[in-house]
Amino acid sequence: MTESPATKQANGEVCQPPKNGLKPESNGFTGSLHRISKRPTNRRCQADEEEIACQHDGLYNRPFKEYFEETPMLVAVLTYIGYAILTIFGYLRDFLRHWKIEQCHIAREKEEQKDFVPLYQDFENFYTRNLYMRIRDNWNRPICSVPGAKMDLMDRTSHDYNWTFEYTGRTVKDVINLGSYNYLGFAENTGPCADSAAQVVRTYGIGVASTRQEIGNLDKHEEMEKQVAKFLGVESAMAFGMGFATNSMNIPALVGKGCLILSDELNHTSLVLGARLSGATIRVFKHNNMQCLEKLLSEAIVYGQPRTHRPWKKILIVVEGIYSMEGSIVRLPEVVALKKRYKAYLYLDEAHSIGALGHRGRGVVDYFDLDPCDVDVLMGTFTKSFGAAGGYIAGKRELIKYLRSHSHSAVYAASMSPPVVEQIITSMKCIMGDDGTLIGCKRLQQLAENTTYFRSRLREMGFIIYGNDDSPVIPMMLYMPAKIGAFGREMLKKNIGVVVVGFPATSIIESRARFCISAAHSKEILDKALSAISEVGDLLQLKYSRRRTQHAPLAQLFDENMFEDIDD
Repeated sequence: MTESPATKQANGEVCQPPKNGLKPESNGFTGSLHRISKRPTNRRCQADEEEIACQHDGLYNRPFKEYFEETPMLVAVLTYIGYAILTIFGYLRDFLRHWKIEQCHIAREKEEQKDFVPLYQDFENFYTRNLYMRIRDNWNRPICSVPGAKMDLMDRTSHDYNWTFEYTGRTVKDVINLGSYNYLGFAENTGPCADSAAQVVRTYGIGVASTRQEIGNLDKHEEMEKQVAKFLGVESAMAFGMGFATNSMNIPALVGKGCLILSDELNHTSLVLGARLSGATIRVFKHNNMQCLEKLLSEAIVYGQPRTHRPWKKILIVVEGIYSMEGSIVRLPEVVALKKRYKAYLYLDEAHSIGALGHRGRGVVDYFDLDPCDVDVLMGTFTKSFGAAGGYIAGKRELIKYLRSHSHSAVYAASMSPPVVEQIITSMKCIMGDDGTLIGCKRLQQLAENTTYFRSRLREMGFIIYGNDDSPVIPMMLYMPAKIGAFGREMLKKNIGVVVVGFPATSIIESRARFCISAAHSKEILDKALSAISEVGDLLQLKYSRRRTQHAPLAQLFDENMFEDIDD
Protein backbone atom coordinates (compact mmCIF):
# COMPACT_ATOMS: atom_id res chain seq x y z
CA MET A 1 0.00 0.00 0.00
CA THR A 2 1.30 3.43 -0.83
CA GLU A 3 2.27 5.23 2.36
CA SER A 4 0.27 8.34 3.16
CA PRO A 5 1.08 11.19 5.56
CA ALA A 6 -1.36 9.61 7.99
CA THR A 7 0.45 6.27 8.10
CA LYS A 8 4.09 7.11 7.37
CA GLN A 9 6.18 6.95 10.52
CA ALA A 10 9.16 9.16 11.28
CA ASN A 11 12.61 7.49 11.33
CA GLY A 12 10.72 4.25 10.74
CA GLU A 13 11.66 1.31 8.60
CA VAL A 14 8.99 -0.53 6.69
CA CYS A 15 9.37 -4.29 6.51
CA GLN A 16 9.28 -5.19 2.82
CA PRO A 17 7.04 -2.41 1.49
CA PRO A 18 4.27 -3.68 -0.82
CA LYS A 19 4.33 -2.90 -4.49
CA ASN A 20 1.94 -1.57 -7.10
CA GLY A 21 -0.24 0.21 -4.56
CA LEU A 22 -2.10 -3.02 -3.81
CA LYS A 23 -3.16 -4.52 -0.52
CA PRO A 24 -0.26 -5.79 1.62
CA GLU A 25 0.04 -9.50 2.24
CA SER A 26 -1.02 -10.69 5.70
CA ASN A 27 0.65 -13.98 6.58
CA GLY A 28 0.19 -16.04 9.70
CA PHE A 29 2.91 -17.53 11.91
CA THR A 30 5.80 -19.46 10.48
CA GLY A 31 8.49 -21.53 12.13
CA SER A 32 7.76 -22.77 15.61
CA LEU A 33 4.29 -21.21 15.69
CA HIS A 34 3.57 -22.55 12.18
CA ARG A 35 1.34 -21.02 9.55
CA ILE A 36 -2.34 -20.81 10.36
CA SER A 37 -3.37 -18.52 7.55
CA LYS A 38 -3.84 -19.44 3.93
CA ARG A 39 -3.37 -16.60 1.48
CA PRO A 40 -2.00 -16.54 -2.05
CA THR A 41 1.50 -15.08 -2.40
CA ASN A 42 0.83 -13.54 -5.79
CA ARG A 43 -0.30 -9.99 -4.97
CA ARG A 44 -1.14 -8.87 -8.49
CA CYS A 45 -4.64 -7.80 -9.49
CA GLN A 46 -6.84 -10.87 -9.60
CA ALA A 47 -10.52 -11.56 -9.99
CA ASP A 48 -10.75 -14.12 -7.22
CA GLU A 49 -11.64 -13.09 -3.71
CA GLU A 50 -9.07 -13.51 -0.97
CA GLU A 51 -10.41 -15.05 2.18
CA ILE A 52 -8.24 -15.29 5.26
CA ALA A 53 -9.52 -18.11 7.42
CA CYS A 54 -7.65 -19.13 10.54
CA GLN A 55 -8.28 -22.67 11.65
CA HIS A 56 -8.84 -24.01 15.19
CA ASP A 57 -5.29 -24.91 16.22
CA GLY A 58 -4.94 -23.76 19.79
CA LEU A 59 -4.51 -20.04 19.20
CA TYR A 60 -8.00 -19.27 17.88
CA ASN A 61 -11.20 -20.39 19.56
CA ARG A 62 -13.43 -19.45 16.60
CA PRO A 63 -13.22 -19.04 12.82
CA PHE A 64 -11.38 -15.86 11.87
CA LYS A 65 -12.44 -14.72 8.41
CA GLU A 66 -11.41 -11.55 6.64
CA TYR A 67 -11.98 -10.55 3.03
CA PHE A 68 -9.64 -8.47 0.89
CA GLU A 69 -10.60 -8.93 -2.72
CA GLU A 70 -7.94 -7.74 -5.12
CA THR A 71 -8.43 -4.58 -7.12
CA PRO A 72 -9.42 -5.53 -10.69
CA MET A 73 -6.59 -4.58 -13.05
CA LEU A 74 -8.81 -2.49 -15.32
CA VAL A 75 -10.19 -0.55 -12.35
CA ALA A 76 -6.68 0.14 -11.04
CA VAL A 77 -5.52 1.37 -14.45
CA LEU A 78 -8.58 3.61 -14.88
CA THR A 79 -8.08 4.99 -11.37
CA TYR A 80 -4.50 5.99 -12.13
CA ILE A 81 -5.63 7.51 -15.44
CA GLY A 82 -8.31 9.50 -13.58
CA TYR A 83 -5.75 10.94 -11.17
CA ALA A 84 -3.42 11.68 -14.10
CA ILE A 85 -6.17 13.65 -15.88
CA LEU A 86 -6.99 15.56 -12.70
CA THR A 87 -3.31 16.35 -12.23
CA ILE A 88 -2.93 17.65 -15.79
CA PHE A 89 -5.97 19.87 -15.44
CA GLY A 90 -4.67 20.97 -12.04
CA TYR A 91 -1.46 22.26 -13.57
CA LEU A 92 -3.47 23.94 -16.32
CA ARG A 93 -5.61 25.72 -13.73
CA ASP A 94 -2.51 26.73 -11.77
CA PHE A 95 -1.18 28.28 -14.99
CA LEU A 96 -4.43 30.25 -15.37
CA ARG A 97 -4.22 31.34 -11.72
CA HIS A 98 -0.64 32.48 -12.18
CA TRP A 99 -1.75 34.86 -14.92
CA LYS A 100 -4.78 36.01 -12.89
CA ILE A 101 -7.20 34.45 -15.36
CA GLU A 102 -8.72 32.26 -12.64
CA GLN A 103 -9.05 33.31 -9.02
CA CYS A 104 -7.45 31.17 -6.29
CA HIS A 105 -8.83 31.39 -2.76
CA ILE A 106 -6.41 29.08 -0.99
CA ALA A 107 -3.65 30.24 1.36
CA ARG A 108 -0.34 30.85 -0.43
CA GLU A 109 3.13 32.08 0.40
CA LYS A 110 3.50 35.85 0.30
CA GLU A 111 5.81 37.24 -2.35
CA GLU A 112 8.01 38.95 0.26
CA GLN A 113 8.47 35.60 2.05
CA LYS A 114 9.64 33.60 -0.95
CA ASP A 115 13.16 33.25 0.51
CA PHE A 116 11.86 31.84 3.81
CA VAL A 117 11.21 28.21 4.63
CA PRO A 118 7.80 27.46 3.03
CA LEU A 119 4.81 27.07 5.33
CA TYR A 120 2.89 24.91 2.86
CA GLN A 121 4.06 21.73 1.20
CA ASP A 122 3.81 22.06 -2.55
CA PHE A 123 2.05 18.77 -3.35
CA GLU A 124 -0.39 18.97 -0.43
CA ASN A 125 -1.31 22.49 -1.50
CA PHE A 126 -1.72 21.35 -5.10
CA TYR A 127 -3.86 18.37 -4.05
CA THR A 128 -6.08 20.54 -1.85
CA ARG A 129 -6.85 23.23 -4.41
CA ASN A 130 -7.19 21.01 -7.47
CA LEU A 131 -8.58 17.68 -6.26
CA TYR A 132 -10.01 18.02 -2.76
CA MET A 133 -11.94 21.21 -3.55
CA ARG A 134 -13.92 19.43 -6.26
CA ILE A 135 -15.52 17.12 -3.70
CA ARG A 136 -15.23 19.20 -0.51
CA ASP A 137 -19.01 19.36 -0.17
CA ASN A 138 -18.99 15.72 0.97
CA TRP A 139 -17.29 16.55 4.28
CA ASN A 140 -17.90 18.73 7.33
CA ARG A 141 -21.66 18.74 6.88
CA PRO A 142 -23.19 20.14 10.08
CA ILE A 143 -25.92 18.09 11.75
CA CYS A 144 -28.55 19.57 14.06
CA SER A 145 -29.85 16.54 15.94
CA VAL A 146 -28.75 13.50 17.93
CA PRO A 147 -26.46 11.30 15.77
CA GLY A 148 -28.71 8.27 16.13
CA ALA A 149 -30.02 5.86 13.52
CA LYS A 150 -31.44 8.94 11.77
CA MET A 151 -30.32 12.55 11.94
CA ASP A 152 -31.10 16.02 10.63
CA LEU A 153 -28.65 17.91 8.39
CA MET A 154 -28.34 21.64 7.79
CA ASP A 155 -28.65 22.29 4.07
CA ARG A 156 -25.91 24.36 2.45
CA THR A 157 -24.85 25.47 -1.00
CA SER A 158 -21.77 26.88 -2.67
CA HIS A 159 -21.57 29.52 -5.40
CA ASP A 160 -17.79 29.39 -5.88
CA TYR A 161 -17.11 25.70 -6.51
CA ASN A 162 -16.83 24.62 -2.85
CA TRP A 163 -14.42 27.32 -1.70
CA THR A 164 -17.10 28.70 0.63
CA PHE A 165 -20.57 27.55 1.70
CA GLU A 166 -23.79 29.34 2.56
CA TYR A 167 -26.58 27.89 4.67
CA THR A 168 -29.97 27.93 3.02
CA GLY A 169 -31.92 27.78 6.29
CA ARG A 170 -33.48 24.48 5.26
CA THR A 171 -33.08 21.29 7.31
CA VAL A 172 -32.88 17.86 5.71
CA LYS A 173 -34.91 15.66 8.03
CA ASP A 174 -34.57 11.96 8.92
CA VAL A 175 -31.33 11.22 7.07
CA ILE A 176 -30.26 7.61 7.70
CA ASN A 177 -26.97 7.78 9.57
CA LEU A 178 -24.37 5.29 8.32
CA GLY A 179 -21.36 7.34 9.36
CA SER A 180 -21.35 7.85 13.14
CA TYR A 181 -19.41 5.57 15.50
CA ASN A 182 -22.56 5.06 17.56
CA TYR A 183 -22.08 1.29 17.68
CA LEU A 184 -24.37 0.50 20.62
CA GLY A 185 -26.78 3.39 20.12
CA PHE A 186 -25.95 5.17 23.41
CA ALA A 187 -25.57 8.53 21.66
CA GLU A 188 -29.17 9.49 22.42
CA ASN A 189 -31.12 12.23 24.20
CA THR A 190 -33.60 9.93 25.93
CA GLY A 191 -33.22 6.88 28.13
CA PRO A 192 -31.28 6.05 31.31
CA CYS A 193 -27.96 7.53 30.16
CA ALA A 194 -29.44 10.90 29.22
CA ASP A 195 -31.51 11.03 32.41
CA SER A 196 -28.49 10.26 34.62
CA ALA A 197 -26.32 12.83 32.83
CA ALA A 198 -29.02 15.49 33.27
CA GLN A 199 -29.22 14.74 36.99
CA VAL A 200 -25.45 15.07 37.35
CA VAL A 201 -25.54 18.47 35.61
CA ARG A 202 -27.92 19.72 38.28
CA THR A 203 -25.58 18.42 41.01
CA TYR A 204 -22.07 19.08 39.66
CA GLY A 205 -22.57 21.53 36.79
CA ILE A 206 -20.84 21.27 33.42
CA GLY A 207 -17.18 22.11 33.91
CA VAL A 208 -14.61 21.36 36.62
CA ALA A 209 -12.19 24.23 35.88
CA SER A 210 -9.11 22.41 37.18
CA THR A 211 -6.85 19.43 36.60
CA ARG A 212 -7.16 16.10 38.38
CA GLN A 213 -3.97 16.77 40.35
CA GLU A 214 -5.26 20.04 41.76
CA ILE A 215 -8.92 20.41 42.78
CA GLY A 216 -10.56 18.83 39.74
CA ASN A 217 -10.68 15.26 41.00
CA LEU A 218 -14.36 14.45 41.62
CA ASP A 219 -15.80 11.37 43.25
CA LYS A 220 -17.43 10.69 39.89
CA HIS A 221 -14.00 10.44 38.26
CA GLU A 222 -12.92 7.87 40.83
CA GLU A 223 -16.14 5.90 40.35
CA MET A 224 -15.73 5.92 36.58
CA GLU A 225 -12.15 4.62 36.70
CA LYS A 226 -13.10 1.81 39.07
CA GLN A 227 -15.97 0.93 36.74
CA VAL A 228 -13.64 0.86 33.72
CA ALA A 229 -11.16 -1.42 35.54
CA LYS A 230 -13.99 -3.77 36.56
CA PHE A 231 -15.39 -3.76 33.02
CA LEU A 232 -12.03 -4.67 31.49
CA GLY A 233 -11.02 -7.14 34.19
CA VAL A 234 -7.77 -5.39 35.13
CA GLU A 235 -6.30 -3.96 38.32
CA SER A 236 -6.60 -0.26 37.57
CA ALA A 237 -7.52 2.35 34.96
CA MET A 238 -7.35 6.09 34.39
CA ALA A 239 -9.35 8.33 32.08
CA PHE A 240 -8.48 11.29 29.88
CA GLY A 241 -10.61 13.99 28.31
CA MET A 242 -9.56 13.32 24.71
CA GLY A 243 -9.14 10.02 22.89
CA PHE A 244 -6.47 11.32 20.48
CA ALA A 245 -4.38 12.68 23.35
CA THR A 246 -4.71 9.39 25.22
CA ASN A 247 -2.42 7.87 22.60
CA SER A 248 -0.28 10.81 21.58
CA MET A 249 0.52 11.95 25.14
CA ASN A 250 0.88 8.58 26.90
CA ILE A 251 3.14 6.68 24.52
CA PRO A 252 5.96 9.22 25.11
CA ALA A 253 5.56 8.58 28.84
CA LEU A 254 6.02 4.84 28.36
CA VAL A 255 8.97 4.69 25.94
CA GLY A 256 11.83 6.97 24.96
CA LYS A 257 15.33 7.02 23.54
CA GLY A 258 16.85 3.57 23.50
CA CYS A 259 13.46 1.90 23.14
CA LEU A 260 11.98 0.23 20.05
CA ILE A 261 8.40 0.59 18.81
CA LEU A 262 7.05 -1.99 16.37
CA SER A 263 3.98 -0.42 14.79
CA ASP A 264 1.41 -1.77 12.35
CA GLU A 265 1.57 0.21 9.12
CA LEU A 266 -2.15 1.08 9.32
CA ASN A 267 -2.13 2.38 12.90
CA HIS A 268 -4.12 5.53 13.62
CA THR A 269 -2.46 8.95 13.39
CA SER A 270 -2.66 9.39 17.16
CA LEU A 271 -0.47 6.29 17.61
CA VAL A 272 1.90 7.51 14.92
CA LEU A 273 2.21 10.92 16.57
CA GLY A 274 2.74 9.41 20.01
CA ALA A 275 5.49 7.18 18.63
CA ARG A 276 7.21 10.13 16.96
CA LEU A 277 7.04 12.29 20.07
CA SER A 278 8.54 9.55 22.23
CA GLY A 279 11.97 9.70 20.61
CA ALA A 280 12.06 5.92 20.37
CA THR A 281 13.18 4.08 17.24
CA ILE A 282 10.19 3.10 15.11
CA ARG A 283 9.98 0.13 12.80
CA VAL A 284 6.84 -0.66 10.85
CA PHE A 285 5.48 -4.10 10.00
CA LYS A 286 2.98 -4.88 7.28
CA HIS A 287 -0.65 -4.85 8.33
CA ASN A 288 -1.58 -7.87 10.45
CA ASN A 289 1.47 -9.72 9.09
CA MET A 290 2.80 -11.91 11.89
CA GLN A 291 5.70 -13.20 9.80
CA CYS A 292 6.96 -9.64 9.32
CA LEU A 293 6.44 -8.80 13.00
CA GLU A 294 8.34 -11.90 14.13
CA LYS A 295 11.20 -11.04 11.77
CA LEU A 296 11.49 -7.55 13.28
CA LEU A 297 11.33 -8.95 16.81
CA SER A 298 14.02 -11.54 16.20
CA GLU A 299 16.29 -8.97 14.54
CA ALA A 300 15.76 -6.58 17.45
CA ILE A 301 16.79 -9.27 19.92
CA VAL A 302 19.79 -10.46 17.90
CA TYR A 303 21.26 -7.13 16.75
CA GLY A 304 20.07 -4.73 19.45
CA GLN A 305 20.39 -0.98 18.98
CA PRO A 306 22.07 0.45 15.85
CA ARG A 307 25.84 1.11 16.09
CA THR A 308 26.20 0.19 19.78
CA HIS A 309 24.33 -3.15 19.54
CA ARG A 310 23.24 -2.75 23.14
CA PRO A 311 19.95 -4.44 24.05
CA TRP A 312 16.86 -2.31 23.63
CA LYS A 313 15.57 -0.86 26.89
CA LYS A 314 12.01 -1.79 25.88
CA ILE A 315 10.35 -3.28 22.82
CA LEU A 316 6.74 -2.10 22.47
CA ILE A 317 4.36 -3.65 19.94
CA VAL A 318 1.60 -1.19 19.01
CA VAL A 319 -1.60 -2.46 17.34
CA GLU A 320 -5.30 -1.61 17.11
CA GLY A 321 -8.31 -3.80 17.89
CA ILE A 322 -10.34 -2.80 14.81
CA TYR A 323 -8.60 -0.85 12.07
CA SER A 324 -11.00 1.94 11.23
CA MET A 325 -10.21 2.18 7.50
CA GLU A 326 -9.86 -1.52 6.74
CA GLY A 327 -12.54 -3.03 8.97
CA SER A 328 -10.02 -5.70 9.92
CA ILE A 329 -9.43 -7.13 13.40
CA VAL A 330 -5.97 -7.57 14.88
CA ARG A 331 -4.71 -11.15 15.05
CA LEU A 332 -4.39 -10.78 18.79
CA PRO A 333 -3.74 -14.42 19.77
CA GLU A 334 -0.70 -14.47 17.48
CA VAL A 335 0.51 -11.06 18.64
CA VAL A 336 0.25 -12.15 22.29
CA ALA A 337 2.13 -15.38 21.54
CA LEU A 338 4.93 -13.42 19.86
CA LYS A 339 5.00 -10.86 22.64
CA LYS A 340 5.46 -13.59 25.24
CA ARG A 341 8.06 -15.45 23.22
CA TYR A 342 10.28 -12.40 22.67
CA LYS A 343 9.59 -10.74 26.05
CA ALA A 344 8.16 -7.58 24.47
CA TYR A 345 5.42 -5.24 25.71
CA LEU A 346 2.04 -4.89 23.99
CA TYR A 347 0.04 -1.66 23.55
CA LEU A 348 -3.50 -2.34 22.29
CA ASP A 349 -5.71 0.50 21.01
CA GLU A 350 -9.35 -0.58 21.35
CA ALA A 351 -10.91 2.69 20.21
CA HIS A 352 -13.29 0.99 17.76
CA SER A 353 -13.42 -2.50 19.28
CA ILE A 354 -14.34 -1.78 22.90
CA GLY A 355 -18.09 -2.23 23.26
CA ALA A 356 -18.39 -3.40 19.65
CA LEU A 357 -16.70 -6.83 19.86
CA GLY A 358 -16.95 -9.79 22.18
CA HIS A 359 -19.96 -11.57 23.60
CA ARG A 360 -19.76 -9.26 26.64
CA GLY A 361 -18.81 -6.17 24.64
CA ARG A 362 -15.38 -5.95 26.21
CA GLY A 363 -13.39 -5.58 23.03
CA VAL A 364 -11.03 -7.71 21.03
CA VAL A 365 -9.58 -9.36 24.15
CA ASP A 366 -13.07 -10.62 24.98
CA TYR A 367 -13.66 -11.51 21.31
CA PHE A 368 -10.76 -13.99 21.40
CA ASP A 369 -11.41 -15.05 25.03
CA LEU A 370 -7.93 -13.98 26.09
CA ASP A 371 -6.70 -12.93 29.50
CA PRO A 372 -6.62 -9.09 29.79
CA CYS A 373 -3.41 -9.46 31.79
CA ASP A 374 -1.69 -10.66 28.59
CA VAL A 375 -1.96 -7.10 27.24
CA ASP A 376 0.40 -4.73 29.03
CA VAL A 377 -1.35 -1.48 28.07
CA LEU A 378 -5.08 -1.47 27.23
CA MET A 379 -6.23 1.75 25.60
CA GLY A 380 -9.70 2.67 24.42
CA THR A 381 -12.04 5.59 23.87
CA PHE A 382 -15.47 6.51 25.22
CA THR A 383 -16.43 8.41 22.06
CA LYS A 384 -17.88 5.48 20.16
CA SER A 385 -19.69 2.60 21.85
CA PHE A 386 -20.35 4.63 25.01
CA GLY A 387 -21.65 7.76 23.27
CA ALA A 388 -19.46 10.06 25.39
CA ALA A 389 -15.98 11.61 25.04
CA GLY A 390 -12.42 10.90 26.15
CA GLY A 391 -10.27 7.81 26.48
CA TYR A 392 -8.68 5.48 29.01
CA ILE A 393 -5.50 3.55 29.78
CA ALA A 394 -5.87 0.35 31.81
CA GLY A 395 -3.58 -2.35 33.09
CA LYS A 396 -1.57 -3.15 36.19
CA ARG A 397 -1.75 -0.87 39.20
CA GLU A 398 1.95 0.05 38.89
CA LEU A 399 1.42 1.23 35.30
CA ILE A 400 -1.47 3.52 36.19
CA LYS A 401 0.34 4.91 39.24
CA TYR A 402 3.30 5.76 37.02
CA LEU A 403 1.16 7.46 34.35
CA ARG A 404 -0.67 9.62 36.89
CA SER A 405 2.55 11.48 37.58
CA HIS A 406 4.34 11.19 34.21
CA SER A 407 1.62 11.59 31.57
CA HIS A 408 1.18 15.09 30.15
CA SER A 409 -2.52 14.38 29.65
CA ALA A 410 -2.93 13.56 33.32
CA VAL A 411 -0.87 16.43 34.71
CA TYR A 412 -1.86 19.36 32.50
CA ALA A 413 -5.28 18.59 31.00
CA ALA A 414 -8.53 19.76 32.58
CA SER A 415 -10.75 17.13 34.19
CA MET A 416 -13.53 15.46 32.26
CA SER A 417 -16.95 17.09 32.39
CA PRO A 418 -19.24 15.47 35.04
CA PRO A 419 -22.18 14.71 32.68
CA VAL A 420 -19.77 13.03 30.26
CA VAL A 421 -18.40 10.94 33.12
CA GLU A 422 -21.93 9.93 34.13
CA GLN A 423 -22.73 8.95 30.53
CA ILE A 424 -19.75 6.60 30.60
CA ILE A 425 -20.68 5.08 33.96
CA THR A 426 -24.32 4.50 33.05
CA SER A 427 -23.69 3.09 29.57
CA MET A 428 -20.99 0.77 30.93
CA LYS A 429 -23.33 -0.51 33.64
CA CYS A 430 -25.95 -1.17 30.96
CA ILE A 431 -23.46 -3.23 28.93
CA MET A 432 -22.41 -5.20 32.01
CA GLY A 433 -26.01 -5.72 33.14
CA ASP A 434 -25.33 -3.99 36.47
CA ASP A 435 -28.36 -1.76 35.91
CA GLY A 436 -30.64 -4.78 36.38
CA THR A 437 -31.83 -4.78 32.76
CA LEU A 438 -31.00 -6.60 29.54
CA ILE A 439 -30.56 -3.37 27.55
CA GLY A 440 -26.83 -3.89 27.07
CA CYS A 441 -27.08 -7.55 26.14
CA LYS A 442 -29.81 -6.87 23.59
CA ARG A 443 -27.82 -4.07 21.99
CA LEU A 444 -24.71 -6.22 21.71
CA GLN A 445 -26.74 -8.94 20.02
CA GLN A 446 -28.46 -6.43 17.73
CA LEU A 447 -25.14 -4.93 16.66
CA ALA A 448 -23.74 -8.36 15.83
CA GLU A 449 -26.86 -9.25 13.80
CA ASN A 450 -26.86 -5.92 11.96
CA THR A 451 -23.15 -6.23 11.13
CA THR A 452 -23.46 -9.76 9.76
CA TYR A 453 -26.58 -8.93 7.77
CA PHE A 454 -25.27 -5.70 6.25
CA ARG A 455 -21.92 -7.19 5.25
CA SER A 456 -23.43 -10.29 3.67
CA ARG A 457 -26.01 -8.31 1.68
CA LEU A 458 -23.39 -5.92 0.28
CA ARG A 459 -21.25 -8.86 -0.76
CA GLU A 460 -24.24 -10.53 -2.43
CA MET A 461 -24.88 -7.36 -4.44
CA GLY A 462 -21.40 -7.53 -5.95
CA PHE A 463 -19.55 -4.80 -4.03
CA ILE A 464 -15.95 -5.27 -2.90
CA ILE A 465 -16.03 -5.22 0.90
CA TYR A 466 -12.96 -5.23 3.13
CA GLY A 467 -12.48 -6.49 6.65
CA ASN A 468 -13.57 -9.08 9.16
CA ASP A 469 -17.03 -10.62 9.19
CA ASP A 470 -17.63 -9.38 12.75
CA SER A 471 -16.38 -5.82 12.33
CA PRO A 472 -19.08 -3.09 12.40
CA VAL A 473 -16.73 -0.91 10.33
CA ILE A 474 -17.50 -1.83 6.71
CA PRO A 475 -15.38 -0.31 3.92
CA MET A 476 -16.89 -0.49 0.42
CA MET A 477 -14.41 0.18 -2.34
CA LEU A 478 -14.99 3.08 -4.76
CA TYR A 479 -11.45 3.39 -6.20
CA MET A 480 -11.89 6.18 -8.77
CA PRO A 481 -11.60 9.81 -7.60
CA ALA A 482 -14.70 11.02 -9.43
CA LYS A 483 -16.81 8.37 -7.72
CA ILE A 484 -15.90 9.59 -4.22
CA GLY A 485 -17.94 12.76 -4.55
CA ALA A 486 -20.58 11.21 -6.78
CA PHE A 487 -21.38 8.42 -4.30
CA GLY A 488 -21.71 10.79 -1.33
CA ARG A 489 -23.96 13.19 -3.25
CA GLU A 490 -26.18 10.50 -4.74
CA MET A 491 -26.67 8.84 -1.38
CA LEU A 492 -27.63 12.15 0.24
CA LYS A 493 -30.24 12.66 -2.50
CA LYS A 494 -31.78 9.44 -1.22
CA ASN A 495 -31.67 10.78 2.37
CA ILE A 496 -28.77 8.61 3.46
CA GLY A 497 -25.67 10.09 5.04
CA VAL A 498 -22.42 8.22 4.39
CA VAL A 499 -18.72 8.84 4.91
CA VAL A 500 -16.49 8.70 1.83
CA VAL A 501 -12.74 8.46 2.24
CA GLY A 502 -9.82 9.09 -0.10
CA PHE A 503 -6.16 9.98 -0.16
CA PRO A 504 -4.29 10.68 2.15
CA ALA A 505 -6.46 8.72 4.64
CA THR A 506 -6.15 5.74 2.26
CA SER A 507 -3.70 4.86 -0.47
CA ILE A 508 -4.27 6.85 -3.63
CA ILE A 509 -6.08 4.09 -5.56
CA GLU A 510 -8.13 2.70 -2.66
CA SER A 511 -10.82 5.33 -2.11
CA ARG A 512 -13.83 3.93 -0.34
CA ALA A 513 -17.11 4.53 1.44
CA ARG A 514 -17.03 3.56 5.11
CA PHE A 515 -20.23 2.39 6.76
CA CYS A 516 -20.48 2.21 10.54
CA ILE A 517 -23.27 -0.07 11.72
CA SER A 518 -25.18 0.60 14.94
CA ALA A 519 -27.44 -1.37 17.24
CA ALA A 520 -29.88 1.51 16.77
CA HIS A 521 -30.43 0.54 13.13
CA SER A 522 -33.56 -1.51 12.54
CA LYS A 523 -33.79 -4.07 9.75
CA GLU A 524 -36.15 -1.72 7.87
CA ILE A 525 -33.56 1.06 8.00
CA LEU A 526 -30.80 -1.25 6.82
CA ASP A 527 -32.93 -2.63 3.99
CA LYS A 528 -33.77 0.90 2.82
CA ALA A 529 -30.10 1.84 2.91
CA LEU A 530 -29.08 -1.34 1.08
CA SER A 531 -31.64 -0.69 -1.63
CA ALA A 532 -30.31 2.84 -2.13
CA ILE A 533 -26.70 1.63 -2.14
CA SER A 534 -27.55 -0.96 -4.79
CA GLU A 535 -29.24 1.67 -6.98
CA VAL A 536 -26.35 4.09 -6.68
CA GLY A 537 -23.92 1.23 -7.22
CA ASP A 538 -25.62 0.39 -10.51
CA LEU A 539 -25.66 4.06 -11.51
CA LEU A 540 -21.95 4.57 -10.80
CA GLN A 541 -20.92 1.01 -11.76
CA LEU A 542 -19.44 0.23 -8.35
CA LYS A 543 -20.17 -3.51 -8.29
CA TYR A 544 -16.62 -4.55 -9.06
CA SER A 545 -16.62 -7.95 -7.38
CA ARG A 546 -16.35 -10.98 -9.63
CA ARG A 547 -17.53 -13.40 -7.00
CA ARG A 548 -20.96 -12.87 -5.52
CA THR A 549 -22.30 -14.94 -2.64
CA GLN A 550 -25.79 -16.38 -2.56
CA HIS A 551 -28.39 -14.81 -0.29
CA ALA A 552 -28.83 -16.62 3.03
CA PRO A 553 -31.46 -16.08 5.72
CA LEU A 554 -30.37 -14.07 8.73
CA ALA A 555 -30.76 -17.09 11.00
CA GLN A 556 -28.04 -18.90 9.02
CA LEU A 557 -25.72 -15.89 9.10
CA PHE A 558 -25.86 -15.27 12.83
CA ASP A 559 -25.42 -17.64 15.75
CA GLU A 560 -27.69 -16.52 18.57
CA ASN A 561 -26.07 -19.00 20.98
CA MET A 562 -23.02 -16.77 21.11
CA PHE A 563 -24.85 -14.45 23.52
CA GLU A 564 -26.23 -17.09 25.85
CA ASP A 565 -24.98 -17.54 29.41
CA ILE A 566 -23.23 -14.21 29.70
CA ASP A 567 -21.46 -13.90 33.04
CA ASP A 568 -19.51 -11.00 34.46
